[in-house]
Amino acid sequence: MARKSLGKWARGRLAALAYRDLRLFFAGEATSLLGSSMAALAVTFAVLDTGGTQTELGVIMAARIVPMVALLPLGGVVADRVGPRRVMIAADVLRGASQAVLAAALFLGRPSIWTFVAAAVVWGTGEAFAMPARGGLIPRLADSGTPYEGKLRDANALSGLAQSLANVGGPVLAGAVMAGAGASVVVALDAATYAAGAVALAKLRVSDAPVPSSGGEKGAMRQGWDHFRARTWLWVTTVQFTLFNVLVWAPFLVLGPVVAHERLGGAQGWGLIMSLYGAGAMAGGLAMVGGRVPRRPLVVATVATFGWALPSGALAAGLSTPVVAVAALVAGAGSAVCGALYATTNQQHVPPEVLARITSLTGVGAFALGPVGLAAAGPVAAVAGVTTVLCFGAVWQLVAGAAVLAVPDVRRLTTPARVAGTPAAAPVE
Repeated sequence: MARKSLGKWARGRLAALAYRDLRLFFAGEATSLLGSSMAALAVTFAVLDTGGTQTELGVIMAARIVPMVALLPLGGVVADRVGPRRVMIAADVLRGASQAVLAAALFLGRPSIWTFVAAAVVWGTGEAFAMPARGGLIPRLADSGTPYEGKLRDANALSGLAQSLANVGGPVLAGAVMAGAGASVVVALDAATYAAGAVALAKLRVSDAPVPSSGGEKGAMRQGWDHFRARTWLWVTTVQFTLFNVLVWAPFLVLGPVVAHERLGGAQGWGLIMSLYGAGAMAGGLAMVGGRVPRRPLVVATVATFGWALPSGALAAGLSTPVVAVAALVAGAGSAVCGALYATTNQQHVPPEVLARITSLTGVGAFALGPVGLAAAGPVAAVAGVTTVLCFGAVWQLVAGAAVLAVPDVRRLTTPARVAGTPAAAPVE
């Protein structure tokens, strides 16, 4: 009986994949993101294996983030005006080409550090256009084909699930391939996955037409900003995530391995913690696909963010590896839930003609100060202590979540009423 119930639950959660476009989108996203996750590890060790230093590795990482942050607002304008699918396909082609060139350079010898930097800059440029375009494409994906209640939520949940699967499987596969064939093959596989992602996008039956927008090109960015600041719930949650990345997540990523090295079993212990974080995100993503749509999505999403306080708090409290890993599992599940609900809420309450621009602004908020947090975590911990920094991050996350819940616009925002005549369950399409 228990096995039948579990099977029924799994079929309900995966019913969204019965829809052709959702299935294609998920397959393309999962494949492309898996390649990116593999390549991130491969490039890191390729740099070190070719004589690169930790400082040079940091420069390469920054070379990805800086163009992404700088060009995200422009990427949002282009996606709204050209059409999100076209922009995503072009971004996949661009990133795939950069990885193909880097793979060739690795295969032919020991490329200079500037070869890695150039590839990172091109990749960051492509991501700056792909990220807001993805935010604009998902609502069109939900509108295509046969409608059903929660289709938009399922599309966002599938996007998050694809990322979680890649985060868990990518490093493992990359290590196995590198051991047998080297970094060049891993990077070449990443280039191939971008091609697969572009093909999947090309096969989607969604509209490519740009959404009509008032105002000329000159005022496009200002128009997006006006919509952004006019919605209190939108800029409040964006500020929450900006400060989360600086004060909570960056210190956890930098100082967590330090604590693991000292008393949690080193790389093996830290690997277990991060693997369970990824497993929690997968579980949260599965729970969102086909699940109930909460009446007050931002309240549920904000409550889910409290889970991010647990891993930092567990490290600061000196708890054992299994306890920290369980805390990371809960945090991962919460990240998937809040990510899907925040994205769905934005898409339901922001006008379609500015959606990609709004996505670009929230993306800038998420990434702009991340490098600052990563760079500052070590020096601040050297002065205040690792435990103090981690404890502050845990407390901050709880306080910030409570502050967001205190905002009336966050509590009052509700899910739009179900469209009349749409089925509640997903038939095969």
